[in-house]
Amino acid sequence: MMQQYQSIKKEYPDAILFFRMGDFYEMFNEDAKEASKLLDIALTSRNKNKPNAIPMCGIPHHSANMYISRLVKGGKTIAVCEQVEDPKQAKGLVRREVVRVITPGTVLDDNLLDPKSHHFLVALYFGKEQTGLAALDMSTGLFKVTELPRTSADLLRDELGKLDPKEILIPENSTNGNEAHPPMLQGTDYFIQPVEDWTFHHSQAHRVLVEQFKTKTLDGFGCEGWPAAVCAAGALVQYLKETQKSALQHITSLSTFSTQDCMMLDQSTINSLELVQSSDGQRKHSLLGHLDATCTPLGARRLREWILKPLIRLESIQQRLDLVGHYREHLIERNDLREQLKHIFDLERLLGKISMSTCTPRDLIALKNSIRVFPDIQQMIERCPLPAMQAISSGWDNLESVYQRIDERIEDDPPLNIKDGNLIKPGCDEELDRLKAIMKDSNQAIANLEAREKERTGIPQLKVGYNKIYGYYIEVTKKNLDRVPDDFIRKQSLVNTERFISPELKQYEAEITGAEEKVQAIEQRLFHEVRQAVADEGTRIQAMARCIGELDALLGFAQIAHQHNYCRPQMNESDVLRIQNGRHPLVELIDPNQPFIPNDTQLDCNQHQVAIITGPNMAGKSTYLRQVALIVLMAQIGCFVPAEEAEIGLVDRIFSRVGAQDHLQKGQSTFMVEMNETANILNNATRKSLIILDEIGRGTSTFDGISIAWAIVEFLQGPDRIGAKTLFATHYHELTELERLFPSVKNYNVQIKEWNDEIIFLRKIVPGGADKSYGIHVARLAGLPEEVLKRANEVLFNLENSEYDEVGTPKLAQPQPPAAGPQQLGLFGESPSPLVQKLKQLDLDNLTPRQALERLYELRDLLKNG
Repeated sequence: MMQQYQSIKKEYPDAILFFRMGDFYEMFNEDAKEASKLLDIALTSRNKNKPNAIPMCGIPHHSANMYISRLVKGGKTIAVCEQVEDPKQAKGLVRREVVRVITPGTVLDDNLLDPKSHHFLVALYFGKEQTGLAALDMSTGLFKVTELPRTSADLLRDELGKLDPKEILIPENSTNGNEAHPPMLQGTDYFIQPVEDWTFHHSQAHRVLVEQFKTKTLDGFGCEGWPAAVCAAGALVQYLKETQKSALQHITSLSTFSTQDCMMLDQSTINSLELVQSSDGQRKHSLLGHLDATCTPLGARRLREWILKPLIRLESIQQRLDLVGHYREHLIERNDLREQLKHIFDLERLLGKISMSTCTPRDLIALKNSIRVFPDIQQMIERCPLPAMQAISSGWDNLESVYQRIDERIEDDPPLNIKDGNLIKPGCDEELDRLKAIMKDSNQAIANLEAREKERTGIPQLKVGYNKIYGYYIEVTKKNLDRVPDDFIRKQSLVNTERFISPELKQYEAEITGAEEKVQAIEQRLFHEVRQAVADEGTRIQAMARCIGELDALLGFAQIAHQHNYCRPQMNESDVLRIQNGRHPLVELIDPNQPFIPNDTQLDCNQHQVAIITGPNMAGKSTYLRQVALIVLMAQIGCFVPAEEAEIGLVDRIFSRVGAQDHLQKGQSTFMVEMNETANILNNATRKSLIILDEIGRGTSTFDGISIAWAIVEFLQGPDRIGAKTLFATHYHELTELERLFPSVKNYNVQIKEWNDEIIFLRKIVPGGADKSYGIHVARLAGLPEEVLKRANEVLFNLENSEYDEVGTPKLAQPQPPAAGPQQLGLFGESPSPLVQKLKQLDLDNLTPRQALERLYELRDLLKNG
């Protein structure tokens, strides 16, 4: 047995081998040591207390999923080795084989899958000019590919950030030396799995794909001309075939996608706008969490895709908005549909388990119960007159054949395990029904046999019994042994009785004891037939899953729009962004007792292209910036928006540089991160983009920061520059001077009210620049000691009045009375004094002595008069 273990372990040296022995999975040697620590189970040994002791640990096979989940969460790979022949029929050692390799990207266990997110396995192929990217969710069968420029590491990281892969396959030769990650993925923490280079060769990858899809070319999938993508996709399928040991029936097609087909969002924007998770890592407090009013996991996953890839085609956006508007107004229709959707289970993941032969009987019943409501939903959506809904209803499939196949054979309330019996309905198989009747009537049959034998032998004390060791027997007291017929065969002798077996009882025993095993075998066969028939309809089931997901997401939008009083945005191809009384969709819900102050927005690419927004900290500048960006994004995913009115010209990208953070792993400071993200904006934004910038330049010295911020605004504004619609929040009041220089720049500020040396935030954005920073006022609100605040006012007074001593040192150490109000320094410093101007005008080389004396008196008088 250990030789068998060692030979199998050699094939999977990097995996923890779960070696099936009876009712347990056993682990040996280093696997046992590692697993015992990670799983907190006892480590023992074979040949204990001997020189050749072998470390080992084990887990019950029926609870293996729980232990596998813990190991996979720890980034481990598990090879599951099963007994592949019946021990009762095996000659010698039971044959064992690895039936599946479980990695972080290939799990199917519901405990490890987030029902509202895809679980992607990604393969990357680094070609000379293009990087091929293939992404597959094995639990749902979703398979898609794209190609990205080989030189664009940032674009690759952005796409990976949206996919959130649990495992990435790369060619073995793509890493440098001992580095775990290839150069383009340095600094990331993805689980990287190097695989053999030959699986990425184009001819091999192409062959694997056409065999999987049973086609001659890949033209029908739109990727025949994408060689790098084909290399990645083929290697991914080959990896799954080697690890899953199955036909991958639910992987029936793949789709191509391009970063040009939707609004591009970089990872910085996704994070700063908190699109799919909040700054504290929670889904609940993100835009996704807020908009998720879906009733099914199918809708929740579709919603996440929409948020990360907003539409850029006006027609598609209008179709979504039409449906949302219809169901917002038709409350009863919406509620009836949503009630029906609540009966639908996760069709995609049910199909995944069915196709991978890991489903239970209850999974088939869940699929049947989901299909049961399809006809009712079809009738409801056919009442909607909109063309977009007609397109959905015209492709509707009630999957009657799938429903009937399950309903005819599988019991409505089956056991969890196929070996537990009572799985197949009566009438499906004559032999099964006969054997079940034998099992059901066995007690009565034995009682009838006992009565007949009593009558035949004339022994009233004769009885038929059973035990696990000897099986069925006829028991006769010793005083009646002379009445025992010749066909009774002695089986066991006891003190006062003898036990016999008769030919008839022997036949009953064979039938009864063998019936259970035969029933189990027949039920398993019939179950697998049903499972295979359902798996063969995978394409139809997947198509309906997509329809259900889309319908669910749109109905969720309608529910949110009705619940929070959102308006339909007016979408067009112009460059206008006009929002009346817009609100932040998340912030307005924080405190229902505190009314949210709405604000207007007016931007275009001409006279209102750049808005400079000033005002104190905590006044709401960042909230306003995010609010505008979220309203635009919500509109382009087909959702109503939090505003009274909104006119939104389509944007191709949203860039967000809001918030500050260090990238310590990359050795980058806050300012370096800020500059990297700003450079990305300036290098990639177009006239159709929307840019929001918050406090650019604050990570360096004041004058450096002002200079950088000033130059950035100049670079963005004007028709001969980028010309993108831009909101720029800043504390540098000097930037308000830009409005005088450029007609496309407008100043706005957040209103505040001063009262008794305190400030009240009014949260209203109004035209004009702020004249104060109010930093010390905000510090007072934060609770700084009064002594610190007083001293800060003194220092501020000296700095703003350029107070220096005789040797040019600022008089910061010399207390001064606080000014009536701090004055903001101008960008170009204070105007030179008349005395200095007079001195500069003197032509000393051409002055006579008398003229020089006169000029000296003039300068003295000028100095006296200030």
